[in-house]
Amino acid sequence: MINQATIQQVKDRMDIEEVVSDYVSLKRKGQNLWACCPFHDEKTPSFSISPAKGIYKCFGCGKAGDAISFVEEHDGLTYIEAIRHLAQKYGIEVQEEEQSDDQVRQQNERDSLFIVLNFANEYFKETLKKHEEGQSIGLSYFRERGFTEKTIEKFELGYSLDQWDALTQKALKNAYNEDILEKAGLLVRKDDGKKYDRFRGRVIFPIHNVTGKVVAFGARTLKKDAKPKYLNSPETDVYHKSKILYGLFQGKQTIRQQDNCYLVEGYTDVISMHQSDIENVVSSSGTSLTDDQIRLIRRFTDNITVLFDGDTAGLMAALRGVDMILEAGLNVRVVVFPEGEDPDSYSRKLGTSEFKKYLKENSRDLITFKAGLYAEEAARDPIRKAESIKEIVSSITKIPDPIKRAIYIKETSSVLDIDEGVLLSEMNKLLINQKRKKGKEREQQETSNEMLQELMDGPAESKTLDHSKIVKIQERESIRLLINYGFNEIEEEYRLYNYLFEQLEDIEFTTPVYKEILDIFKRELAEGRVVDSHFFINHCSTEIKNEVVNLLTERHEVSPNWNDKFQIFVPHEHDILENVVFTNVLRLKFRVIQKLITDNLSKMKDAKEEEEQDRYFKIHGELKKSEMEIAKVLGIVVSR
Repeated sequence: MINQATIQQVKDRMDIEEVVSDYVSLKRKGQNLWACCPFHDEKTPSFSISPAKGIYKCFGCGKAGDAISFVEEHDGLTYIEAIRHLAQKYGIEVQEEEQSDDQVRQQNERDSLFIVLNFANEYFKETLKKHEEGQSIGLSYFRERGFTEKTIEKFELGYSLDQWDALTQKALKNAYNEDILEKAGLLVRKDDGKKYDRFRGRVIFPIHNVTGKVVAFGARTLKKDAKPKYLNSPETDVYHKSKILYGLFQGKQTIRQQDNCYLVEGYTDVISMHQSDIENVVSSSGTSLTDDQIRLIRRFTDNITVLFDGDTAGLMAALRGVDMILEAGLNVRVVVFPEGEDPDSYSRKLGTSEFKKYLKENSRDLITFKAGLYAEEAARDPIRKAESIKEIVSSITKIPDPIKRAIYIKETSSVLDIDEGVLLSEMNKLLINQKRKKGKEREQQETSNEMLQELMDGPAESKTLDHSKIVKIQERESIRLLINYGFNEIEEEYRLYNYLFEQLEDIEFTTPVYKEILDIFKRELAEGRVVDSHFFINHCSTEIKNEVVNLLTERHEVSPNWNDKFQIFVPHEHDILENVVFTNVLRLKFRVIQKLITDNLSKMKDAKEEEEQDRYFKIHGELKKSEMEIAKVLGIVVSR
């Protein structure tokens, strides 16, 4: 395990702006930096970085943390792997220390998977180049396809011998055990005890993750009757096919530079396009595109060009699957090759310059292309035309940008020769249905907004509110102030946390995460340790870490124009901190009392005995008296 001194050195050296800018383009707005979130699909930036605090926060999906957690989330790494990545980035020597038995087992197993996969990769490459069978079958096949030596090296292509256990025997001689070979997907065991290499007599296409590590293999048979034609590694601890794009590692820089990503079907399509000097290309490896894969592409560009084989029947089905790219807010274009051709065959047939020219001249936006395609198909069939209209309008509704939707409706109206109003009507129906599905989420958000407004302005009719939720919000505000300003000195040797602890002594927090943060703060303080945001982020559970980051992050900043340009002074929170804290404590007490009143009234209503009713009535009187006293100080009007 990496020792704490190394981890601390990484934390001291890392700069969140430098780290995140390796993945997304950042724009400064006020004190913070903003970008479209790399973790979910959005058109308007809601991903914020605070360089001063060293944290990030997405106000869309809620993900938050520091530079380490960003690398963990973005690259799918463990905490220790993220530390190693950042240590390498900043040239920090990693020092190791003892781990627990469980930590050693987990880390060793993951490391072993990468090591044995790399061993297998080197073995397949060597077999291709140096073994007689590899040269005569595998290398001959690649050369027949026109792959140069440089291309073979670039994609680390290989060959597996047509033997039952050639790789296994080689691995055992190099001290690898059968269990790790099986876990890596290289060895297959049968129930009857038989075992053999998964890949035999096939050319090998290594699959890399975004950082360049080999995580799996694709293998093609060269025998005419052998099935399946392509065989892929199973999912493992380091390989999840829905989160991997073949060619992304080799093409990510060009994708970013060209601001466009070509999407093809197979391994050889990717490789052939690289040979045609087109490197901004990836493949989903013959499977349907997933949300995770779309997010992977979006890290580098908002523009995808999908390349389709010239098969009309298959094209219709494939186009329906592309709608999810539109829904993600990306710009989608389409290129279709002549019948019987694919990117691999056509790039070899045309040559580099002519192939590039073809892609440029035949690229059309998805909606216009789809409309034209359906128009041709349904020209003499009114029923099919009606179905086509619904298909196209359904695709248009997936586009988040209303301006783009309006443009495509107009274009589709022209192509299909149908009244624009009819298309708008159909689109609105579909949009209404989509909004209904999201109704519950919107309703919850509106409730939250109402509660926040209530906290700012005071209640008009407190009896209609959910006091438990409002108490939670006020508890959150108390913890926010404690974490952000706890060690601020109010008077000499009297800090803000002293005041909060005194005032909240008789209040039992009801929200588990805020109660735990408060307890940890008190406990660590009693041990003589300084408790700040970094302590919670680095030493506490994921739930607490995320909550603390949320408490540190503000979505909106006061524009400097108010003071610099308009000469209007807008005080910062720390300028009026004592008043903010005093008001917060009163509001929390006020909300707790209102909740107690509601609970007491419920008990009074259920009471059967007169004596019991009288007792609850007296409690009600005392609580109302306290409520009125605090309301008077806060300037809130409440009913008697």
